[in-house]
Amino acid sequence: MGRRFNVTGDCKEDLHYMVDIRPRLAQIKGYVDRGEYFAINRARQYGKTTTLRALKEYLKEEYYVISMDFQMQMSSAKFRNENTFCVAFAKAFIRIMENLDSGITDGMKMAVERLRTALSEYRQELELVELFQYLSDICGEADKPLILMIDEIDSAANNQVFLDFLSQLRGYYIDRYTSPAFQSVILAGVYDIKNLKSRFRPEEAHQRNSPWNIAMDFKMDMSFSAEDIAGMLDGYERDHKTGMDIRGMAELIYEYTSGYPFLVSKFCKIIDEEIAGNPRFLEKGEAWTYGGFLEAEKVLLGERNTLFESMVNKLYDFPDLRDMVYSILFMGRESSYNSLNETVGTAEMFGFIKNEGGVMVIANRIFEMVFYNLFLTSAKNQNTDIYKAAIQDKNQFVCGGHLNMDLLLEKFVEHFDDLYGDRSERFKEEDGRRYFLLYLRPIINGAGNYYVESRTRNMERTDVIVDYGGEQMVVELKIWRGNAYNERGEEQLAGYLEHYHLKKGYMVSFNFNKKKRVGVNRIVLGDKVLVEAVV
Repeated sequence: MGRRFNVTGDCKEDLHYMVDIRPRLAQIKGYVDRGEYFAINRARQYGKTTTLRALKEYLKEEYYVISMDFQMQMSSAKFRNENTFCVAFAKAFIRIMENLDSGITDGMKMAVERLRTALSEYRQELELVELFQYLSDICGEADKPLILMIDEIDSAANNQVFLDFLSQLRGYYIDRYTSPAFQSVILAGVYDIKNLKSRFRPEEAHQRNSPWNIAMDFKMDMSFSAEDIAGMLDGYERDHKTGMDIRGMAELIYEYTSGYPFLVSKFCKIIDEEIAGNPRFLEKGEAWTYGGFLEAEKVLLGERNTLFESMVNKLYDFPDLRDMVYSILFMGRESSYNSLNETVGTAEMFGFIKNEGGVMVIANRIFEMVFYNLFLTSAKNQNTDIYKAAIQDKNQFVCGGHLNMDLLLEKFVEHFDDLYGDRSERFKEEDGRRYFLLYLRPIINGAGNYYVESRTRNMERTDVIVDYGGEQMVVELKIWRGNAYNERGEEQLAGYLEHYHLKKGYMVSFNFNKKKRVGVNRIVLGDKVLVEAVV
């Protein structure tokens, strides 16, 4: 059986198409060689486990690597008290030492045996102080340094025992030139140590200071670049010879995912296993095209997967986070990035946002669409008159697989003016975009997609890119600021159409002038046609 794209569990080079992570492993080894203690905190399904398992193999010639997974080896019951934790940790540690690939020294064997004896003879007395004395003895007898790696540390959240464990690691780190200790400690999970401590009850003030303040910041970029993706696709192309434009496809995948590892592999898996072979894309070469990619995007956004479900759950678990995401999407306000803001830190930790020139933006186009769809299909929004109007109108806009955007704008103007024509300017500034998307979504749902171009999103202008039937349409949403301002907007849109290689574009102007003329106009600028709807 040949290799495939993998989105479950860790990736293995002989089984899966994967990005070459060896340069990343070399970077991480630099931290280890310097004796750093650090945490790899990244969002869900970001390649943490794959990286750690590959790192174990990468380091084993120079180090003894003690690799643990708290989710597999330390159930919640193991954190019941200090003694229970120490016994469970010691058992797992001994088992790993017994299975090391290379033989350990006689001195190490004796030190491990002393820990084993303590488990049998002094089991009830084994607590963190004693445990670390035995671990220090093992480190002291080793003929090469020991590395402790712990994956899924989120499983230890809300447990004081784990914080006390970190305190012991910290103490031995500080005294490591006099008391033998691990060369390096690597913790991996979604929550970083600061967030772990913040999840305790607020009245437990003595737990608010992090015991992990000796850790080095781990700032390595673990997302995939377009070059990384191209390397993965190159391996696939050697096997299948589809004739795809590897570089173009890699850049397209990156454009929509910003290199989020799960999304990159998911797109590739859908194209390979679901799009290729369907009636529209019978051959693999036909699937690995722009049209095949758009079909894969529809499949991806229409499915329930663990990542999307987790994202939605986080919005309900953290109301401030939900408000922040909503504001970024619909209010058109530039929100400054502030790493010290707790909600910003939470959003970044979950991978929802990124810092782009000091401004918060949604991390990638797919996440943006997941969030838009969540908000727009809420019971509250589906009960709005504009959404109901779209449901009634939807069958008249598509002919021969082509979306008639001209007619769609005409109907939107008609409904918007009837429903909201007497509302205040402030109402329209904040809700006009939402109402247009509420009208658009049920019309293209299931057959097309849309996204908001982040480079032009602000309080006065937003460009919505609509993909339907293999065609792209640019719809600029803007606030009317007078004729001169409007003419500049028309010129900007014409330039933007040039970027997308389009001859026709659309504008929706929210005009608060009492003398406005509501309706749809066509404007010719050079070789471009602009269809402007004024509401």
